[in-house]
This record gives sequence, C-alpha cells and structure tokens, in this order.
Amino acid sequence: MKGMVAFLLALLATPALAQTALPPAPWADRQIPDEAQERKAKALMETIRCLTCQSQSIADSNASMAGDMRSQIRERIMAGEQPEAIREWLISRYGDWVSYEPTAAPILWPLWAAPLLLLALGIVLLKGRIGRRKRS
Repeated sequence: MKGMVAFLLALLATPALAQTALPPAPWADRQIPDEAQERKAKALMETIRCLTCQSQSIADSNASMAGDMRSQIRERIMAGEQPEAIREWLISRYGDWVSYEPTAAPILWPLWAAPLLLLALGIVLLKGRIGRRKRS
C-alpha cells in the first residue's frame, strides 16, 4: 500500500518538476539596435494580446509564448516587414482575437450595429411615452 501511495505522489509531482528544454526566444527581451525599428515593434506588441495571459499585451506579459511572439515580431521587423503585414500574419495564425484593434469584417456588422439599433428603439419608445403623457 505504501508503495502505491509513493508511486501516485511521484506521478502527481512530475509535472511540477518539468522544465522546458527549449532555449528562450533570442529577441524576446532584447531590443532591436535600430531605435526606429524598435519603436515600430513596441507599438505593434502593445496591440497584440497575450494568448496565455489573455488580459495583457505581449509587451507587458512574462509568459514564454508572449516572449516567442515578441521575438517573431522583432525578427520580422528587422527583416523589413511592415507592422500591418505582421499583424495580419498573426491574425491569420492565431485568429482575430489576438489583436486588440477591432476588425470590420462583415460578419461583425450586426455586433457593431446592435447598440445603435437599441438606442434608436429606446428613443422611439421614450417619445411614444412622452407623447401619451402630453395627450392625457
């Protein structure tokens, strides 16, 4: 029985002791020597959501995935790619949710129009109610 308990404890402790064998991304925490390129990279990183943290941008996150994404952005900017092209690549790879900047895809139009329609409906109902009070 003791052997079984020890085995189960060892089995449960294994994930806690696990470490990644991968080295950190080379440009995750290093700045680009060219200041203009680093400003472009930093501006883009502040508009990309960390997929691990979900409430932080990759510029603010310490998650390893955010570090990998920062490194990819810096490498692509150093290669001469424009930030908007990098954003589109990230969106195609991880989905619309990765970007803090909203898209104007046709499927989202009802979502953008709903508040305006509800406001218009509220105004119509309010006018009708005020009109009935004036008549009585």
